[in-house]
Amino acid sequence: MAAVVFVSTGTTWREAALAALIQATVWAAAMSIGHGLGGPSLTALGPRVAVGRCVLIAVAASAVVSSWVPAAHVPARQTLGLAAVVFGLGALWETYVLRHVAPAVRLLLVGKTDDAGTLLQDLRRGRGWGYELIGVVQDDHDPQDDPNALILGRSEELDSIINRFRPDLVVLTASRKSSPTLSRILDAAQAGFRVVRLAEFYEYAFGRVPIEDLRYEWFMSVLHLYQRRYSRGLKRALDLVGAAVLLGLTLPLFPLLAAFVHQTEGPLILRQRRLGEHGKLFTIYKFRTMRADAESSGEAVWATAHDPRLTRAGAIMRRLRLDELPQLWNVFRGEMSLVGPRPERPEFLAELSERVPYWTRRHLVKPGLTGWAQVRQGYAASAEETATKLSYDLWYLRHRSLTVDLAILLRTVLVVFQGERSPATGAAATGEPARIADSYD
Repeated sequence: MAAVVFVSTGTTWREAALAALIQATVWAAAMSIGHGLGGPSLTALGPRVAVGRCVLIAVAASAVVSSWVPAAHVPARQTLGLAAVVFGLGALWETYVLRHVAPAVRLLLVGKTDDAGTLLQDLRRGRGWGYELIGVVQDDHDPQDDPNALILGRSEELDSIINRFRPDLVVLTASRKSSPTLSRILDAAQAGFRVVRLAEFYEYAFGRVPIEDLRYEWFMSVLHLYQRRYSRGLKRALDLVGAAVLLGLTLPLFPLLAAFVHQTEGPLILRQRRLGEHGKLFTIYKFRTMRADAESSGEAVWATAHDPRLTRAGAIMRRLRLDELPQLWNVFRGEMSLVGPRPERPEFLAELSERVPYWTRRHLVKPGLTGWAQVRQGYAASAEETATKLSYDLWYLRHRSLTVDLAILLRTVLVVFQGERSPATGAAATGEPARIADSYD
């Protein structure tokens, strides 16, 4: 492919063949390095993000080699064309072949089934995403917690079970601390499987951290010495540049949105107190989308699906996320970031802290205009969905980086223009952590 591209540049076939050979080597090495640098964050973000990062690294490497080695020079247009082709084929391979043609990854769960109840439910509901559960190996003293789980045996039989069923991946439950069991896993290591703990498996495969099976020890990974640093300066630079670009693109819409809001009585801009980083209070701004008497009782009220308090224009603005554009001012002020968990109203803090474990841990990072939970879960309409959204926020807490932020911003644009939504069309009385600003006005 590379040789065909280079012939059009006026070079001889020998020169084209040499350039193609050099560039093919550079591309193969760069794609391999990019794949190795990916890690669980890129895997969870989706195949297009992972492939895109590899292609960007390859394009940069190709440009450097072209400038240093005249025999390998490739015009920029041909390089970008090749990048588009490689990205398209790579994304197609990752999205279709590996998920629909390649055999499923065979999982063996080791530990108590009640410690992995969420995983078992997701696999039964068809959310395996290319993973197949072979069965469960339990401790000798553990009862059969789940009657529907396929129990293959006890931990003392682990070596023979692994050799018989040949799993690709062994998943240890969060409570697994048995040294004899770990020793048996090492004894069977010649079978060629991989080992991962339950929380880390969820992070890698599903891009979230299920709070139902989470232990406090997991938060050590967020503060660990080897945790990859995402400097505040770099994130702040992204916020300022991104907010300036977004404001420049959407500023012409502000007079039109203001005219829509003024069709009903009430203030143009809604101001509410929210909980920011480390629980610090700040004032958030947004276009009003509900009637002025939405909280006439003086108490904070959760919204419901198809909330009757929404104005006609407000419903459209929410669907397109246009009501949140004034929050760009919060980003410029440093109270919010472009990407992060959605900020919460303090009136609901006690209720959510009681009903949803680890809820306040989302305050470890600055709240955002959009976030990983928004692009993956959409609206929450039950306590279970609220907990699920928190699981995505916790994933972001651990894996946040420049690449992750850029990918989330891109996916947010796709969500807005494609109209992707969860089954619920609004927040329910149990809370909606991703768009608390939209749960009531």
